[in-house]
Amino acid sequence: MFIRFLKDWTLPVAMVTGTLVYFFFAKVSFLAPAKPAINAVVAVLTPLLIFAQLLLTFCKVEVRDLKPKTWHAWLILFQLISCLLMAVFLVYCPMNEVYHEVFEAAMVCLICPTATAAAVITGKLGGSASSLTTYTLLSNLLAAVAVPLVFPWVEPHVEISFGAAFLKILGKVFPLLICPFLLAWFLRTFVPRVHAWLLGLHDAAFYLWGVALAIVSGQTVRSLVNSDAPVSVEWLIALAGLVACCLQFFLGKQIGGHYKERISGGQALGQKNTVLAIWMAYTYLNPLASVGPGSYVLWQNIINSWQLWKKRKQDARKPL
Repeated sequence: MFIRFLKDWTLPVAMVTGTLVYFFFAKVSFLAPAKPAINAVVAVLTPLLIFAQLLLTFCKVEVRDLKPKTWHAWLILFQLISCLLMAVFLVYCPMNEVYHEVFEAAMVCLICPTATAAAVITGKLGGSASSLTTYTLLSNLLAAVAVPLVFPWVEPHVEISFGAAFLKILGKVFPLLICPFLLAWFLRTFVPRVHAWLLGLHDAAFYLWGVALAIVSGQTVRSLVNSDAPVSVEWLIALAGLVACCLQFFLGKQIGGHYKERISGGQALGQKNTVLAIWMAYTYLNPLASVGPGSYVLWQNIINSWQLWKKRKQDARKPL
Protein backbone atom coordinates (compact mmCIF):
# COMPACT_ATOMS: atom_id res chain seq x y z
CA MET A 1 0.00 0.00 0.00
CA PHE A 2 2.80 2.43 0.94
CA ILE A 3 4.77 1.65 -2.23
CA ARG A 4 1.64 2.16 -4.31
CA PHE A 5 1.06 5.53 -2.61
CA LEU A 6 4.64 6.61 -3.42
CA LYS A 7 4.22 5.59 -7.06
CA ASP A 8 0.92 7.47 -7.42
CA TRP A 9 2.01 10.63 -5.60
CA THR A 10 5.71 10.86 -6.39
CA LEU A 11 5.77 14.61 -7.09
CA PRO A 12 3.86 15.82 -3.99
CA VAL A 13 5.86 13.43 -1.79
CA ALA A 14 9.09 14.75 -3.33
CA MET A 15 8.14 18.39 -2.67
CA VAL A 16 7.09 17.72 0.92
CA THR A 17 10.21 15.62 1.54
CA GLY A 18 12.51 18.33 0.19
CA THR A 19 10.82 20.95 2.37
CA LEU A 20 10.99 18.82 5.54
CA VAL A 21 14.63 17.88 4.92
CA TYR A 22 15.54 21.56 4.53
CA PHE A 23 13.92 22.49 7.85
CA PHE A 24 15.55 19.50 9.56
CA PHE A 25 19.03 20.55 8.46
CA ALA A 26 18.28 24.20 9.19
CA LYS A 27 17.15 23.52 12.78
CA VAL A 28 19.58 20.80 13.90
CA SER A 29 22.62 22.70 15.14
CA PHE A 30 25.14 19.85 15.29
CA LEU A 31 24.84 19.40 11.51
CA ALA A 32 26.03 22.96 10.85
CA PRO A 33 29.71 21.98 10.20
CA ALA A 34 28.55 19.48 7.57
CA LYS A 35 26.42 21.97 5.61
CA PRO A 36 29.19 23.07 3.17
CA ALA A 37 29.87 19.43 2.27
CA ILE A 38 26.15 18.73 1.89
CA ASN A 39 25.74 21.75 -0.40
CA ALA A 40 28.68 20.56 -2.51
CA VAL A 41 27.15 17.09 -2.86
CA VAL A 42 23.78 18.58 -3.83
CA ALA A 43 25.43 20.84 -6.43
CA VAL A 44 26.96 17.76 -8.09
CA LEU A 45 24.04 15.38 -7.58
CA THR A 46 21.32 17.51 -9.17
CA PRO A 47 22.85 17.73 -12.70
CA LEU A 48 23.77 14.03 -12.53
CA LEU A 49 20.16 13.12 -11.77
CA ILE A 50 18.92 15.30 -14.64
CA PHE A 51 21.52 13.77 -16.97
CA ALA A 52 20.45 10.23 -16.02
CA GLN A 53 16.73 10.89 -16.44
CA LEU A 54 17.26 12.58 -19.81
CA LEU A 55 19.44 9.69 -21.01
CA LEU A 56 16.64 7.24 -20.19
CA THR A 57 14.09 9.47 -21.92
CA PHE A 58 16.21 10.11 -25.03
CA CYS A 59 16.78 6.37 -25.49
CA LYS A 60 13.11 6.31 -26.56
CA VAL A 61 13.49 9.24 -29.01
CA GLU A 62 14.26 8.74 -32.70
CA VAL A 63 16.56 11.34 -34.29
CA ARG A 64 14.24 11.70 -37.29
CA ASP A 65 11.42 12.82 -34.98
CA LEU A 66 13.38 15.89 -33.80
CA LYS A 67 12.05 18.42 -36.27
CA PRO A 68 10.42 21.83 -35.69
CA LYS A 69 6.63 21.95 -35.98
CA THR A 70 4.14 24.74 -36.50
CA TRP A 71 3.02 24.82 -32.88
CA HIS A 72 6.64 25.34 -31.83
CA ALA A 73 6.64 28.63 -33.76
CA TRP A 74 3.43 29.82 -32.08
CA LEU A 75 4.77 29.09 -28.60
CA ILE A 76 8.08 30.81 -29.35
CA LEU A 77 6.16 33.83 -30.66
CA PHE A 78 4.07 33.98 -27.47
CA GLN A 79 7.16 33.84 -25.25
CA LEU A 80 8.91 36.58 -27.20
CA ILE A 81 5.94 38.96 -27.52
CA SER A 82 4.83 38.54 -23.90
CA CYS A 83 8.36 39.27 -22.67
CA LEU A 84 8.66 42.36 -24.88
CA LEU A 85 5.25 43.69 -23.84
CA MET A 86 6.11 43.19 -20.17
CA ALA A 87 9.44 44.99 -20.66
CA VAL A 88 7.74 47.96 -22.39
CA PHE A 89 5.21 48.13 -19.56
CA LEU A 90 7.95 48.11 -16.91
CA VAL A 91 10.00 50.80 -18.67
CA TYR A 92 7.27 53.25 -19.65
CA CYS A 93 4.56 52.82 -16.99
CA PRO A 94 5.43 54.42 -13.62
CA MET A 95 4.73 52.18 -10.63
CA ASN A 96 5.99 51.72 -7.08
CA GLU A 97 8.86 49.36 -6.31
CA VAL A 98 6.69 46.50 -5.09
CA TYR A 99 4.63 46.29 -8.28
CA HIS A 100 7.79 46.69 -10.35
CA GLU A 101 9.22 43.57 -8.69
CA VAL A 102 5.95 41.70 -9.20
CA PHE A 103 5.94 42.39 -12.94
CA GLU A 104 9.66 41.61 -13.23
CA ALA A 105 8.95 38.21 -11.67
CA ALA A 106 6.15 37.60 -14.18
CA MET A 107 8.45 38.57 -17.06
CA VAL A 108 11.08 36.07 -15.94
CA CYS A 109 8.46 33.31 -15.72
CA LEU A 110 7.22 34.08 -19.24
CA ILE A 111 10.58 34.11 -21.07
CA CYS A 112 12.12 31.30 -19.03
CA PRO A 113 12.86 28.29 -21.29
CA THR A 114 11.33 24.85 -20.97
CA ALA A 115 12.78 22.65 -18.25
CA THR A 116 15.33 20.11 -19.46
CA ALA A 117 13.43 17.35 -17.64
CA ALA A 118 10.01 18.31 -19.05
CA ALA A 119 10.31 15.44 -21.54
CA VAL A 120 10.12 13.01 -18.60
CA ILE A 121 6.71 14.26 -17.43
CA THR A 122 5.52 14.60 -21.03
CA GLY A 123 6.32 10.94 -21.70
CA LYS A 124 4.61 9.89 -18.46
CA LEU A 125 1.46 11.79 -19.51
CA GLY A 126 1.44 10.17 -22.95
CA GLY A 127 2.79 13.13 -24.95
CA SER A 128 5.59 13.27 -27.51
CA ALA A 129 9.01 13.44 -25.84
CA SER A 130 10.66 14.15 -29.22
CA SER A 131 8.46 17.20 -29.95
CA LEU A 132 9.05 18.44 -26.42
CA THR A 133 12.81 18.00 -26.77
CA THR A 134 12.85 20.03 -29.99
CA TYR A 135 10.92 22.86 -28.34
CA THR A 136 13.22 22.76 -25.32
CA LEU A 137 16.19 23.43 -27.62
CA LEU A 138 14.33 26.27 -29.38
CA SER A 139 13.12 27.94 -26.18
CA ASN A 140 16.59 27.87 -24.66
CA LEU A 141 18.02 29.51 -27.78
CA LEU A 142 15.31 32.17 -27.55
CA ALA A 143 16.12 32.87 -23.90
CA ALA A 144 19.86 33.01 -24.63
CA VAL A 145 19.24 35.78 -27.20
CA ALA A 146 16.27 37.67 -25.70
CA VAL A 147 17.28 37.84 -22.04
CA PRO A 148 20.66 39.63 -22.54
CA LEU A 149 18.97 42.08 -24.92
CA VAL A 150 15.72 42.83 -23.07
CA PHE A 151 16.49 42.53 -19.35
CA PRO A 152 19.26 45.21 -19.27
CA TRP A 153 16.71 47.59 -20.81
CA VAL A 154 14.49 47.03 -17.76
CA GLU A 155 17.36 47.20 -15.22
CA PRO A 156 20.15 49.27 -16.90
CA HIS A 157 22.68 48.76 -14.08
CA VAL A 158 23.61 45.29 -15.32
CA GLU A 159 27.32 44.96 -16.18
CA ILE A 160 27.36 41.74 -18.19
CA SER A 161 27.82 41.78 -21.96
CA PHE A 162 25.46 40.15 -24.43
CA GLY A 163 28.07 37.63 -25.56
CA ALA A 164 29.00 36.62 -22.02
CA ALA A 165 25.34 36.22 -21.02
CA PHE A 166 24.52 34.28 -24.21
CA LEU A 167 27.31 31.78 -23.55
CA LYS A 168 26.46 31.59 -19.86
CA ILE A 169 22.84 30.64 -20.51
CA LEU A 170 23.78 28.09 -23.16
CA GLY A 171 26.50 26.73 -20.89
CA LYS A 172 24.01 26.18 -18.09
CA VAL A 173 21.53 24.29 -20.26
CA PHE A 174 22.94 22.73 -23.39
CA PRO A 175 25.41 20.27 -21.81
CA LEU A 176 22.49 18.73 -19.93
CA LEU A 177 20.46 18.54 -23.14
CA ILE A 178 22.99 17.64 -25.81
CA CYS A 179 25.26 15.21 -23.94
CA PRO A 180 22.51 12.76 -22.87
CA PHE A 181 21.05 12.89 -26.37
CA LEU A 182 24.41 12.12 -28.01
CA LEU A 183 25.07 9.30 -25.55
CA ALA A 184 21.62 7.81 -26.22
CA TRP A 185 22.28 7.96 -29.98
CA PHE A 186 25.72 6.35 -29.50
CA LEU A 187 24.27 3.51 -27.43
CA ARG A 188 21.43 2.96 -29.92
CA THR A 189 23.92 2.75 -32.81
CA PHE A 190 26.96 1.03 -31.34
CA VAL A 191 25.93 -0.66 -28.08
CA PRO A 192 22.37 -1.89 -28.73
CA ARG A 193 22.34 -4.30 -25.77
CA VAL A 194 22.93 -1.50 -23.28
CA HIS A 195 20.39 0.63 -25.14
CA ALA A 196 17.81 -2.16 -24.91
CA TRP A 197 18.52 -2.59 -21.19
CA LEU A 198 17.97 1.13 -20.58
CA LEU A 199 14.71 0.98 -22.53
CA GLY A 200 13.57 -1.70 -20.08
CA LEU A 201 13.81 0.74 -17.17
CA HIS A 202 10.34 2.07 -17.91
CA ASP A 203 9.63 4.42 -15.00
CA ALA A 204 13.18 5.03 -13.73
CA ALA A 205 13.42 8.48 -15.37
CA PHE A 206 10.26 9.63 -13.59
CA TYR A 207 11.47 8.54 -10.16
CA LEU A 208 14.88 10.11 -10.74
CA TRP A 209 12.98 13.32 -11.49
CA GLY A 210 11.19 12.87 -8.16
CA VAL A 211 14.53 12.80 -6.32
CA ALA A 212 15.75 15.87 -8.23
CA LEU A 213 12.47 17.65 -7.43
CA ALA A 214 12.95 16.98 -3.70
CA ILE A 215 16.38 18.66 -3.89
CA VAL A 216 15.07 21.64 -5.89
CA SER A 217 12.13 22.03 -3.50
CA GLY A 218 14.49 22.20 -0.53
CA GLN A 219 16.64 24.80 -2.29
CA THR A 220 13.55 26.85 -3.19
CA VAL A 221 12.26 26.84 0.39
CA ARG A 222 15.70 27.92 1.60
CA SER A 223 15.75 30.91 -0.76
CA LEU A 224 12.23 31.95 0.29
CA VAL A 225 12.97 31.59 4.01
CA ASN A 226 16.23 33.54 3.73
CA SER A 227 14.67 36.39 1.76
CA ASP A 228 14.63 39.78 3.50
CA ALA A 229 11.42 40.89 1.75
CA PRO A 230 8.13 41.38 3.66
CA VAL A 231 5.90 38.31 3.55
CA SER A 232 3.11 40.28 1.86
CA VAL A 233 5.43 41.20 -1.03
CA GLU A 234 6.61 37.60 -1.38
CA TRP A 235 2.98 36.46 -1.61
CA LEU A 236 2.25 39.04 -4.32
CA ILE A 237 5.23 37.86 -6.35
CA ALA A 238 4.27 34.22 -5.79
CA LEU A 239 0.77 35.08 -7.02
CA ALA A 240 2.31 36.52 -10.20
CA GLY A 241 4.15 33.22 -10.65
CA LEU A 242 0.86 31.33 -10.22
CA VAL A 243 -0.93 33.46 -12.83
CA ALA A 244 1.98 33.05 -15.29
CA CYS A 245 2.04 29.29 -14.67
CA CYS A 246 -1.69 28.73 -15.20
CA LEU A 247 -1.75 31.01 -18.25
CA GLN A 248 1.13 29.21 -19.94
CA PHE A 249 -0.18 25.70 -19.27
CA PHE A 250 -3.58 26.77 -20.61
CA LEU A 251 -2.26 28.47 -23.76
CA GLY A 252 0.23 25.68 -24.41
CA LYS A 253 -2.54 23.10 -24.27
CA GLN A 254 -4.83 25.18 -26.48
CA ILE A 255 -2.19 25.77 -29.15
CA GLY A 256 -0.79 22.24 -28.96
CA GLY A 257 -4.30 20.77 -29.04
CA HIS A 258 -4.99 22.55 -32.31
CA TYR A 259 -2.12 20.49 -33.80
CA LYS A 260 -3.08 17.29 -31.92
CA GLU A 261 -0.24 17.66 -29.41
CA ARG A 262 -2.13 19.02 -26.42
CA ILE A 263 0.03 17.37 -23.75
CA SER A 264 3.35 18.31 -25.37
CA GLY A 265 2.19 21.90 -25.93
CA GLY A 266 1.09 22.34 -22.33
CA GLN A 267 4.34 20.97 -20.90
CA ALA A 268 6.48 22.89 -23.41
CA LEU A 269 5.06 26.27 -22.43
CA GLY A 270 4.15 25.55 -18.81
CA GLN A 271 7.01 23.52 -17.33
CA LYS A 272 9.97 25.87 -16.81
CA ASN A 273 13.66 25.65 -15.98
CA THR A 274 13.17 27.51 -12.72
CA VAL A 275 16.79 27.13 -11.62
CA LEU A 276 17.86 29.08 -14.73
CA ALA A 277 15.04 31.59 -14.17
CA ILE A 278 16.23 32.29 -10.63
CA TRP A 279 19.76 32.87 -11.94
CA MET A 280 18.44 35.27 -14.61
CA ALA A 281 16.49 37.25 -12.00
CA TYR A 282 19.50 37.51 -9.70
CA THR A 283 21.82 38.47 -12.58
CA TYR A 284 19.69 41.05 -14.42
CA LEU A 285 16.81 42.19 -12.24
CA ASN A 286 15.97 42.93 -8.63
CA PRO A 287 16.94 39.75 -6.72
CA LEU A 288 13.51 39.78 -5.08
CA ALA A 289 12.03 38.93 -8.50
CA SER A 290 13.58 35.46 -8.07
CA VAL A 291 10.73 34.65 -5.67
CA GLY A 292 8.49 34.39 -8.77
CA PRO A 293 10.31 31.48 -10.45
CA GLY A 294 10.99 30.08 -6.98
CA SER A 295 7.26 29.77 -6.34
CA TYR A 296 6.80 28.50 -9.91
CA VAL A 297 8.44 25.24 -8.79
CA LEU A 298 5.47 24.67 -6.49
CA TRP A 299 2.78 25.75 -8.95
CA GLN A 300 4.00 23.75 -11.95
CA ASN A 301 4.41 20.57 -9.93
CA ILE A 302 0.97 20.90 -8.36
CA ILE A 303 -0.38 21.07 -11.93
CA ASN A 304 1.84 18.15 -12.98
CA SER A 305 0.61 16.10 -10.00
CA TRP A 306 -3.01 16.84 -10.90
CA GLN A 307 -2.38 15.85 -14.54
CA LEU A 308 -0.74 12.58 -13.50
CA TRP A 309 -3.66 11.83 -11.17
CA LYS A 310 -6.11 12.54 -13.99
CA LYS A 311 -4.11 10.28 -16.35
CA ARG A 312 -4.22 7.43 -13.81
CA LYS A 313 -7.98 7.80 -13.48
CA GLN A 314 -8.39 7.70 -17.27
CA ASP A 315 -6.16 4.63 -17.58
CA ALA A 316 -8.08 2.86 -14.80
CA ARG A 317 -11.35 3.35 -16.72
CA LYS A 318 -9.99 1.85 -19.92
CA PRO A 319 -11.12 -1.72 -20.63
CA LEU A 320 -8.39 -4.35 -20.31
